[in-house]
This record gives sequence, structure tokens and C-alpha cells, in this order.
Amino acid sequence: MAVQMTKRLLTVEEYHKMGEAGILQEKGIELINGEIIQMSPIGSKHAAVVNLLNEILFEKLGKNAIISVQNPVRLSDLSEPEPDIAILKRKEGRYFNHLPKAMDTLLVIEIADTSLAYDREIKLPLYAEGGIPECWLVNLEDNVIEVHWQPAGNAYKFRELLRAGDVVKARNLDLSIPVKEVFL
Repeated sequence: MAVQMTKRLLTVEEYHKMGEAGILQEKGIELINGEIIQMSPIGSKHAAVVNLLNEILFEKLGKNAIISVQNPVRLSDLSEPEPDIAILKRKEGRYFNHLPKAMDTLLVIEIADTSLAYDREIKLPLYAEGGIPECWLVNLEDNVIEVHWQPAGNAYKFRELLRAGDVVKARNLDLSIPVKEVFL
């Protein structure tokens, strides 16, 4: 007779309690579908593009939105990923008393080199399922920005690939960026 084993998944609340108790001291982890996932190390190209996009976004959006860099967004009771950049609705208090949720998020940007498959196959469906209206995957290997919008279940209805001669435009913000400015 085979014994069926089941995983014990963590909730976001349990995950936070573990952090408060000092059990989760390492950086570079996130809670995905109830499991603690070790994120890929951040290389220099990845870090440079995150910093560059942060500068561009602050310059273009100013105080019209909050630009959250590598901070958590609560998507459900079991998932709290840390996107490279989340553009959040401007709120008084700046989310001081609670982390932003999917409904607070206008756009998520993931910078991907070694994490491209993970971002595309795991995180993108989570963002869609959470109801985040738009997600950009900045593919550092191919110098392409994948724009995904209009979530439907665990996928986005639309996808567009943009290259150096194109301009990426957000659907829910007054924001456009020439793609060539993103890739150094």
C-alpha cells in the first residue's frame, strides 16, 4: 500500500510570523503558492537595468504613482512575490500599515536573465490570477520586452514583443519608454 504524502503549505501570515521570529533571516526568498522559494542571485546587468528603470520611472511618473523596487506584493493567502518593480497606486501612508495587494498594483516589471523561465511560467500566471492588469518581462538575453495585459484566470489575454526600435506603453498609466533606453 502506497502512502500519500501531502505538503504543508504556508500562509502569508505564517510566513510573516516566521520572519518576525527571526526564522527567515536570509534575503532573496519569496512565498509562492505556499512554498518558500529561493530567488536567483542578482547579477550586475540585472541590477543595472532595475536601477535604470527605477530612474526612468521616477522621472516619468513623479508623484503620480509609487515605484516599489524588489518589495513584496500580496497576491493571495499563499503568495507574496517580490517583483523587481511594482508600480503602485499612490496612497496616503505609502502602505505603512500593510503591504500592497494586487488591487493596489498598476504594473509589475520583472527583469529576467537566468530567471526567464521561472518568471514566465510561475510568476506571470500568479500575477494574472491575482488580477494585476499588466506585466512586463524584460528579457535581458534577447533584448526584448514582453508586455502582457488583461488578465483572465492564470494567464493574460494579450502579449506583445517589443524590440529596440519600439516604444513600450503602459495600458493603465501615462507612461511610454523607448525600448532601446532599457537595454544598456
